[in-house]
Amino acid sequence: MKRTRSTPTLSCITALAALTFFPIQTKPQTPKNTDWPINTGRPTGDHYSPLTQINRANVNRLKVAWQFDTGERGTIQTAPIIVDSVLYAATPSQKIFALDAATGRELWRFDSGIKGTQPLRGVSYWSDSGKGRILAGIMDHLYQLDAATGKPIPTFGDHGNIDLRNDLDADDPTQLSVALTSPGVIYDDLIIIGFRAPETHPAPHGDIRAYDLHTGKLRWSFHTIPHPSEQGYETWPRGAWQTAGAANNWAGMSLDTTHGILYVPTGSAVDDFYGGDRLGNDLYANTLLALDAHTGKPIWHFQGVHHDIWDRDFPSAPVLLTVKRDGHSVDAVAQTSKQGFVFLFDRITGQPLFPIEEKPYPHSDVPGEASSPTQPLPLKPAPYARQLLTADMLTNRTPEAHAWAAKEFATFRSEGQFIPFNAHGQTVVLPGFDGGAEWGGPAVDPATSVIYVNANDIAWTGGLEENKPTSSLGASVYQSQCAVCHGTTRAGSPPTFPSLIDINKRLSDAEITAIIHDGKGRMPPSPTVKDDRLKAVLEYLHTSTSDLQQQAAQQRTTNSSPSKELQAAQPNELPYRFTGYRRFVDPDGYPAIAPPWGTLNAIDLNTGEYLWKIPFGEYPELAAAGMPNTGTENYGGPIITAGGVLFIGATIFDRKMHAYDARTGKLLWQYEMPYAGLATPATYSVNNRQYVVIASAGGKDPKHPQGGLYIAFALPTKP
Repeated sequence: MKRTRSTPTLSCITALAALTFFPIQTKPQTPKNTDWPINTGRPTGDHYSPLTQINRANVNRLKVAWQFDTGERGTIQTAPIIVDSVLYAATPSQKIFALDAATGRELWRFDSGIKGTQPLRGVSYWSDSGKGRILAGIMDHLYQLDAATGKPIPTFGDHGNIDLRNDLDADDPTQLSVALTSPGVIYDDLIIIGFRAPETHPAPHGDIRAYDLHTGKLRWSFHTIPHPSEQGYETWPRGAWQTAGAANNWAGMSLDTTHGILYVPTGSAVDDFYGGDRLGNDLYANTLLALDAHTGKPIWHFQGVHHDIWDRDFPSAPVLLTVKRDGHSVDAVAQTSKQGFVFLFDRITGQPLFPIEEKPYPHSDVPGEASSPTQPLPLKPAPYARQLLTADMLTNRTPEAHAWAAKEFATFRSEGQFIPFNAHGQTVVLPGFDGGAEWGGPAVDPATSVIYVNANDIAWTGGLEENKPTSSLGASVYQSQCAVCHGTTRAGSPPTFPSLIDINKRLSDAEITAIIHDGKGRMPPSPTVKDDRLKAVLEYLHTSTSDLQQQAAQQRTTNSSPSKELQAAQPNELPYRFTGYRRFVDPDGYPAIAPPWGTLNAIDLNTGEYLWKIPFGEYPELAAAGMPNTGTENYGGPIITAGGVLFIGATIFDRKMHAYDARTGKLLWQYEMPYAGLATPATYSVNNRQYVVIASAGGKDPKHPQGGLYIAFALPTKP
C-alpha cells in the first residue's frame, strides 16, 4: 500500500498547542548559582535549563546586562559554558578566554600560537580532584588548561596538548586535515572526540577516539570505516578502508551517563557526491552510533542514508529524552537531519519508536556509480522542511523574479529527495545542502517531550561532470580539491562559497597560500597542496576566465593527453566530480522559491504531531517593503527553559535575538544585535540573577560587517 503524508501548514497547527500540557509557572522562582557546564546544556544534549526567573510573563523586560568585545572580527559559532560563575568561550581566531559571568570582565586569555580558521562550537570542562580543567580544540590540537589561570597542564600529552592528526592509521600524520569543531564529551576520566574532515580525497579516517584526561594517551578508538574482520566491513569494497576517508563525527555527541552509552552521529564518506570507489552501503557513514562509552564497543546503529552521494551528514548531536508509549515511559534518543526528518529510537535497544520505511529510489545512471535502491524515511513526524520543488512553488516576489525562476527551473531535474545526480544538468536539492536542520541542534523540554527545531527551507542544486584529462596540473588540483565548493568555473556560490575569479586581484599569493594550508570558515586545511601542486594551482587562479576557455578549446582541438610526468604528479582522480554547491537564488540574491525560507518548529515526540510551526527570520528591506515574515536561512540552535521561554538567535539578516512562548510560538521579545548571533545561546544564574548569553559576530551576510562580541541579557535589577 502506498502511504502518503502531508506537512502541517503554518496557519493551522498552532491550534494543536493546547493539546499538550505545559506546566504553568505562577510565581517566578529565584535561582541559586546555576551552571551551563556543557555547550548543549547537559550531557543529554537537550539545550534545557531548569531556571524560571526569566519567564513568559517578564521576558519582555530583558535588557543587556553586559557585553564583551573579543577584540577580533570574524565568525563565532561558540556556545559558551558557565561553571562556578565563570564563562569560558573562544574568540574568532580560537583564543580561549574566561570571563566573570556576572559582569563580562575578562579573567584570562590563552593564545596557543595557532590561528584558528575553522568553526569552534564550544569547549569542555572537567574537574580533577576539585581542580577545574578546560579542554579546548584549537584546529588539529586539543589543549588542557587550568580553569583558574588558563595555563596548559604540562602532564597532559605534550606539555599540555595532543596532536589530533596522530592515531588515525596515517603514514604521515602531518599531511592530514583535521579540526576539532565540536567539543569533546567528558566521561569519567576520558574525553571522547570526533573531528571535521575534508569533503574530497584525501581525507583521514573518521575514527571516534577516547583519550585519558590525566595523560593524553589514547584509550580506545572506534573505526567508522571498518577494518577487516570488523562488523560493517562487508558494506564497503574489499580493502576500501585503506583508501576511503571521512565518515567522521563533526557535529558533536550526547551521553547517557546512567547507562554509559555514547550516541555519535556521523557524516558522509568522501567523495561526497561520487561513490564509485566505495560501492555499498558504507557503514558507518551517515549513521547514528550507540557506543559503550567505557570501551568504544558498538551497541547498536542506524544508518540514515545508505551510500550517501548527497552530503547528507547527520548535522548535530542527538537529544536524549523520555517519551510516553502505551502508557509507559521509554528512554529515547532523537536525531534531526538535513533532510528535514526527526528519527526517534529506544535509547537502549535502538528500536524505532515511529515506523521507518525503506522507500525505493531511482538508480544512478552515472558510469561506475551504484546508488542504494532504497533509503529510510520515518513515517512520523512529518518533515519540518519541504521535500519537493514544483513549478507552483517558485517565487512571486516580483513578476521579473518569477519569470527568471521559471526559466531556470525548467532546466532542472526536480523529483524530491535522494535523486542521484547526473552529468546532464542540475538536480534540485530541497531542503538544500545546509538542511533542514543544521549544526545548532534542537532543544527538548524534558517535562513535555516537545522538540524545538529551527530549519532552513530553501532549494539548492547540484550535478556531476566528467573528470576529463587535462594538460594543466593547476587545473587538475583545482578540480579535485577546490571545485566541490567553488564550482568548476571558479564562480562559487556567494557568500558562503566565494568566487575565485580574479582572486589574485584581491589577495596576494601569500594570503591565498595561507588559506589553502590553514583553511577558512567552511574550507578545511589542504596540507597536501604544496610544492609544485601549490605553484600550479596559484598559476591556475591567476589565469583569466577567457584564457582558460581558450586553453580548454585548444586541448579539445588537439585531443592532447597529459604527459607521463604530469600524470605522475596528479592525484588519483575519480571519473566524475561535483559541479559545486549552488543556491537557487534569483538575480537579486533572494531565494527563488516561495517563502517560508526558514522555520521554527515544535513537535510533540510522544505523538509525533506538530504543536506549532512559524516562519523564522526576515530580510529587513523586504519587511519594510511590505513582505515580512519570509523566514531566512538560520544557523545556531535554540535553548528552552522551565520558565516556558525558547531563546534563539540564528537569523542571518535581521541580526536579532528572540524569545518565544514555548507553548504557542508567539514572539515575546526580540533585540537587534550589532551582528547576527549565528551560535547557540546559553543561560545560567549568578548571585540569584539569571542571564542569557549569545555570541554576536555575524557572517553569511555580505551587506553587513562582522564583529566579535558576546552579549548577556538579564532582567533589570530594579523594577
